[in-house]
Amino acid sequence: MGVDRRAAAMLLAGLAGCSMAPAYRPPATAVPQAFKEAEGWTAATPMDQASRGKWWEAFGDPVLNDLEARAEQASPTLAAALARYDQARAAARIERADLFPQVNAGGDASRQRLSGRRFGGNGTAPTYDDFSVGATLDYELDLWGRIRNGVRAARADAQASEADLASARLSLQAAVADAYARLRGLDAEAELLRQTVEAFGKAYRLTATRHDGGIASGIDVNRAKTVLDNAQAQISAVANERAATEHEIAALVGAVASDFSVPVRVQPLGAPPLPAGAPSELLQRRPDIAAAERRMFAANARIGVARAAFFPTLTLGLSGGYQTTHGELFSKPSSFWGLGPASAVLALFDGGRRRAGVKMSRAEYEEVSAGYRETVLGAFRQVEDAIAANRHLADQAVNQRSAAAAAGRTSELALTRYRDGASDYLEVVTAQTDALEAQRALLSVETQRMRASVALVKALGGAV
Repeated sequence: MGVDRRAAAMLLAGLAGCSMAPAYRPPATAVPQAFKEAEGWTAATPMDQASRGKWWEAFGDPVLNDLEARAEQASPTLAAALARYDQARAAARIERADLFPQVNAGGDASRQRLSGRRFGGNGTAPTYDDFSVGATLDYELDLWGRIRNGVRAARADAQASEADLASARLSLQAAVADAYARLRGLDAEAELLRQTVEAFGKAYRLTATRHDGGIASGIDVNRAKTVLDNAQAQISAVANERAATEHEIAALVGAVASDFSVPVRVQPLGAPPLPAGAPSELLQRRPDIAAAERRMFAANARIGVARAAFFPTLTLGLSGGYQTTHGELFSKPSSFWGLGPASAVLALFDGGRRRAGVKMSRAEYEEVSAGYRETVLGAFRQVEDAIAANRHLADQAVNQRSAAAAAGRTSELALTRYRDGASDYLEVVTAQTDALEAQRALLSVETQRMRASVALVKALGGAV
């Protein structure tokens, strides 16, 4: 008999460890040895759980630092992501509660009068009170892993939501830095146009004076007036674009646009050094990749939940308490208890519902697996794009700076030749327009470089 009991106990213990979920193996992802667009990057050891750090401080701008701090504190986007994370954690705790017995307490009080003509009665109609208080315990034996797999899935969903929160925070930080880069680029462009209007105004006054003296034609005056008015019109266009960008930053940091402003400041725009890293770490750093992997794990666990439905559900019950008919519930009680029911329920025919549930859970797993691979491929593409942009924009900036300097010298020479009577004003207008466009193109490239640096940090999953 002792051997039989031990065997039964071992069988129950083995069943309690059963899980209907398939063995979890994330899909293999081909990882290159190095990024194609960058040579010589050194390997680091970041993880997706590691802090991304205050990477924006590499730009050395205290205004940007303040904006990032405000976004962390007041952004509604981040607050919504945090609320979703709290919901996922609460859902995981709800699932975990099924691992434990459910205990309930209750009481009853009633007054009854029995019929005197009842079967077996003696002709009298007795009246009595009935009082009881007790507790019940119900516990489902998780022999097939239905509850455990549900808990694993909920925990993985919570971890995915945590990674979503990290991704939302990184995206918000990058959005603030990107908008700020555009704002400072517009400030520099507005200052360039202001200086250009001043220079064009001097040239216009020169042509007007020469026209009054009979030296220049009215065509020269009109040409000078045209480029001057065009430059002034562009100042208004830049001001409009700056206002919209400032309003965008206000929304990102959780401020009302009507009460928010960023002071105008012209400063050199510079891109920080490229962070170091290797392709293999990208799968560890990117929070969106971490979220996709956790959702894949959860979907795999839910296959086990669906498969467990083919097996019986076993439940144990226990109840006990006190009962009396004299109102002396606690002084002269009569105790009662009950063991059971021990119930087992197995659906024999459900019209294919359970089989369809397993197919659905497998299809959901295939869907999130494909989403995981898509996220990984997209991450590598984004990094390669950002690396290429940083490298090529750096080369473009060198050439554009040289072009802007040459165009500026040409403009000065053309004005000098016109003043000396060696050329007409068309040459001046052409040179001035070329110089302005070359300088604006240089500012655009510098702004793009700063934005590309932000995009690279975001693509890498944060600072390295």
